[in-house]
Amino acid sequence: MRRFLLLYATQRGQAKAIAEEISKKAGEHGFFADLHCLSESDKYDLKTETDPLVVVISTTGTGDPPDTAIKFVKKIRDKTLPPDFFSHLRYGLLGLGDSEYTYFCNGGKIVDKRLQELGAQHFYKTGHADDCVGLELVVEPWIDGLWTALNKHFVSSKGKADMTSDFSTTSNISFQTDLVKPEVLPIESQIALLKLDDSGKKVSEASTQNITNVLSGSLIEDSEPSLTQSIPPLSQSALNIPALPPEYLDVQFQEPLGQEQCQVSFTPMDTVFQVPISKAIRLTKEDAIKTTLLLELDISNTTFSYQPGDSFSIICPNDASEVQELLQRLQLSEKREHCILLKIKENNKKKGAAIPQHVPERVSLQFLLTWCLEIRAIPKKAFLRALVEYTSDSTEKRRLQELCSKQGASDYNHFIRDSYVSLLDLLHAFPTCRPPLSLLLEHLPKLRARPYSCASSCLFHPGKLHFAFNIVEFLSSVEPVTLRKGICTGWLAVMVNSVLQGNGNVSQGNDVEASFPEISIFPHTTNSFRLPNDPSVPIIMIGPGTGIAPFIGFLQHRFRLHSGGP
Repeated sequence: MRRFLLLYATQRGQAKAIAEEISKKAGEHGFFADLHCLSESDKYDLKTETDPLVVVISTTGTGDPPDTAIKFVKKIRDKTLPPDFFSHLRYGLLGLGDSEYTYFCNGGKIVDKRLQELGAQHFYKTGHADDCVGLELVVEPWIDGLWTALNKHFVSSKGKADMTSDFSTTSNISFQTDLVKPEVLPIESQIALLKLDDSGKKVSEASTQNITNVLSGSLIEDSEPSLTQSIPPLSQSALNIPALPPEYLDVQFQEPLGQEQCQVSFTPMDTVFQVPISKAIRLTKEDAIKTTLLLELDISNTTFSYQPGDSFSIICPNDASEVQELLQRLQLSEKREHCILLKIKENNKKKGAAIPQHVPERVSLQFLLTWCLEIRAIPKKAFLRALVEYTSDSTEKRRLQELCSKQGASDYNHFIRDSYVSLLDLLHAFPTCRPPLSLLLEHLPKLRARPYSCASSCLFHPGKLHFAFNIVEFLSSVEPVTLRKGICTGWLAVMVNSVLQGNGNVSQGNDVEASFPEISIFPHTTNSFRLPNDPSVPIIMIGPGTGIAPFIGFLQHRFRLHSGGP
């Protein structure tokens, strides 16, 4: 097979998931993807790389490359490198970002620009995927076009004359100007044109029409589509659905643990601190539309340090009631205290199958769903495709197929992505869908720690760290409609509720520190979001994405520098 080097740099796992999807599809198109994280510099060498390079990279913070790309970016920014250092390199890059932030896809743009400055040339046009409108709107056609671009590269680089009618026969291709545009490429993805009955077999177009009529009942022209129901033309269309993701995990249960692990493990680079909440202030009135809280953390007995402009992350659990509801829906309530043991299935078809790193060993099912898995994650199309196989009702099965199909992209965006539908919502909406626990572990991502801006200065509040937040509240989009709160903000609000006074005044700990709960945090430093070194330099503060919280720390810091003393 023809090899290409596939590198990814991720902050929250999206770039990795997309790179793994590319790797999985590569074999179907006659390629081998040599997949590595950008931080694994010992496993690849761009200086001597002769095969094409594909990079998938996200953006974090205020436009920075992800943590896994920092060393790579520092290395290629070396000003002593000659302008032809990467002149041998041909590459394609897919950047991920969010247009709600000022520096959209900046992580990818930084790498893209520097590679070109060092002589590397595109064999495929750069893609910029926007999480604000849906990454898949760019990601899917970009991946579809990648195979044609790779084919073109390999044929032209070897000087072959037997090129297909889709490709130019010119041997001296200019990789910089003759770019392959994803939006005009023929789609060569290996997804089957399927219409499935209950047994999962192909059915004829005539049978498909009959099934569609049965599923929709009497067709009502003015009916509205919903999560569980489509309307023509989608309801009567043949569907291109993704290939079924191979299952690769085997789950076993052991008797309840004597003593359960109580802390999620983090990578060695993350220093986690257990700190008490020493103060809680309600910043808004009782009748305010939003409730805003300011919390103070006591970091005096730790080595935690920060500067104005820094942020930190809080390790938080899923909502206890949602975990319980999910256990009931999976019919696993009686096994919630059982220990989970994972193994890789023998003879599985997933390339590089491995136990997810975010699933610790020897923890209970309750702990796993509470602290390890993002059970509110918006299900990706691959997950929907997998759920089809565990849905018995033909109407529900068809609708799940529509939602993961190319023809149903608009419905997916509207009823899944934009509505923040979770797995629990799907299980309510499709009652005959009964997935095994192993499927959840294969598709649900890691429960992320939630980032917050430091809203204080250590000069103004020695040994303390302040942060402020709105308690996020929203209604679920699926019956039964329930009021939900943000995973972290809702959890924090419950913890400090007993120490908040009803009139919104400060409630501080007395001599009994035990009345204030502890939370786990770890720092995120920044090199760019800083006050000028000269305290006399005027500043204009604009916070389109961060709000005003970090500027509180800026003002406190400036005040203390001008006034002097603690």
